[in-house]
Amino acid sequence: MSVNDVRKNFVFKKEVAKHLEEIASKEGKSMTAVVQGLIEKEYEVLSVQEKLDALYAFAGSGTGLFGDLTIQDIKANMDV
Repeated sequence: MSVNDVRKNFVFKKEVAKHLEEIASKEGKSMTAVVQGLIEKEYEVLSVQEKLDALYAFAGSGTGLFGDLTIQDIKANMDV
């Protein structure tokens, strides 16, 4: 364990624990490494979704800034 490690205890159903052991064995990894990899994959999905949600919220904010006017209307009414 390093300074950045945190110890957590999990309780798994017997079948899930067996699956975890099989996955770790087949991949040549520790069970901790398997769980960490799965958590990071899931977190990446959540992170991307949060960024997309923020983008979609921002994307709609540019509409309606000029009321019923279009950019063409504004340009046509400008004193040049």
